[in-house]
Amino acid sequence: MESILTETYSIYFNEAAYMALNEHLNKERYSKIFILVDENTHRDCLPIFLSSLETNSDVEIIEMEAGETNKTVETCIQIWHALSELGGDRRSLMINLGGGVVTDLGGFVASTFKRGIDFINVPTSLLAMVDASIGGKTGVDLGVLKNQVGVINQPRMVLVMVSFLSTLDKRQMSSGFAEMLKHGLITSEAYWSQLKETRLQDPMDGYIYQSIRIKNEIVLQDPRENNLRKILNFGHTLGHAIESHFLQKGEKHALLHGEAIAIGMILEAYLSSKLSGMGTHQLEDIKHTLLERYKKVKLSEEDKKGILSLLIFDKKNTHGLVNFVLLKRIGDSVIDQRVPEHLFMEAFAYYEE
Repeated sequence: MESILTETYSIYFNEAAYMALNEHLNKERYSKIFILVDENTHRDCLPIFLSSLETNSDVEIIEMEAGETNKTVETCIQIWHALSELGGDRRSLMINLGGGVVTDLGGFVASTFKRGIDFINVPTSLLAMVDASIGGKTGVDLGVLKNQVGVINQPRMVLVMVSFLSTLDKRQMSSGFAEMLKHGLITSEAYWSQLKETRLQDPMDGYIYQSIRIKNEIVLQDPRENNLRKILNFGHTLGHAIESHFLQKGEKHALLHGEAIAIGMILEAYLSSKLSGMGTHQLEDIKHTLLERYKKVKLSEEDKKGILSLLIFDKKNTHGLVNFVLLKRIGDSVIDQRVPEHLFMEAFAYYEE
């Protein structure tokens, strides 16, 4: 797979990624290299990664606890302390080896330590490969509220080693696949149709490449999310509220990101059919496809109220108004849409029927 270029960094794949990394390390001669992992990537990915790393710089490993519940400022503080105690300076490098939690949080830590040190993302989950590690969004949650604190700051490079996907279970793979389905819904009916026929055990390299290319092209046109980039949030306005709500109920009830976004996409597809002209046939196609892949979640009346109460915290909101990304049709999206309150309960009813 050819490298994908952005204005400030490149995305490299598989063996070419290791070659690009080692060339970069040889050129930059960092004072120290810090590799951020969680317990899973420490066990499953770090030995493989280190075996291909070629550098004369000192390498230190920093481990954080896995999971969305640890994507907090408190975890950042622990890592900032570790960086200081291990002699980190402004010529240090942080390599974030992990899923979306590690790349989001690690990018934020690096962007703020000593007012900013270089960082490289090495995504190890499907979700991180096609979404979290691309585009420069870094940050942490505020309580259960998703990504409320952070900065947009680009990595020096992103290294996508598809072989790391072999360490994931089916549920994690399925979570990442939801973001790929979203890429089809917002930009390409043809890509959506291809993905509908794809199973998680099929070769994924080409689809991963296509999703990264789609996201990168959108980010290149609108790096600060002032306009076009907002379309990447389809399914996320309600989806993030759903994810936050179930996180609030405890680890046992928590949904993975893609599972919550799949529900959000069905709900927002229904809103699209009511407000932006998407046809019933395409609405049914979206609902059928997503429910075929993602188990329906039972939502009590209390759940629905809790989810809707969280909408006000969505990052796209302005002047106290909730803004949605909706679809005119599959492959064609529209931003900054207001939704009448009565349609939310209709959308939930459509999801449940």
